[in-house]
Amino acid sequence: MASIAILIKLDSPGPVFHRAVRVGKGAKNFNLYKFRSMVSGAASQGPGITSQGDPRITRIGRWLRKFKLDELPQLINVMKGEMSLVGPRPEDPRYVALYNPEQRRILEVLPGITSAASIYYRHEEQMLSGLNWEISYIQNVMPEKLRMDLDYLEQSNFFSDLILLWRTFLAIFK
Repeated sequence: MASIAILIKLDSPGPVFHRAVRVGKGAKNFNLYKFRSMVSGAASQGPGITSQGDPRITRIGRWLRKFKLDELPQLINVMKGEMSLVGPRPEDPRYVALYNPEQRRILEVLPGITSAASIYYRHEEQMLSGLNWEISYIQNVMPEKLRMDLDYLEQSNFFSDLILLWRTFLAIFK
C-alpha cells in the first residue's frame, strides 16, 4: 500500500486517499476510503460515476482501477464496522434517492467490498460510454445491480460469501 501511495503522489498532485460519501446499513452515510485514482477535485468536476475515457482519471488511476487496487483502503471501512468483505456495494446518495421501496431493502445490510454485481459489472466504465451514460446507468445498470444484490440477500451464507471472494480474486487476475 505504501508503494501505491508513492505512485499516486508521483503521478499527480493531491492527496493519496479519496473519501467518497456513500450510503450504508440503515441508510446512514459514511466516508468510503479509496486510493485516489482521479485528479484532485474530480468530484466537483463531474458526476459520481465514471465512464470509459473519463479525463478525470489519472494515469496511475487507470492501472489501479484495472486491478481494483484503488479499493484496498476499504479494509479500513471493514475494520470500522461500516462495511463487510462481501455484500451489496455502497452507492452514492444521489442514486440511492432513486431507489424504489423494494430496492431500499439493500440498505438493511452492511455494504461490501465485493458482490456478484460488482464482479459482473467489473468493466462498468466501458459499458457506460456514450453521450447518455448516466441515464443508461440509472435506467439499466443500477436496477440490474440492485436485482443481483437483492438475490444475494435471499441466498447469502458463509459458503456463498467464500465463493464470491474466490470469484473476485479470479476476476481481478483474469
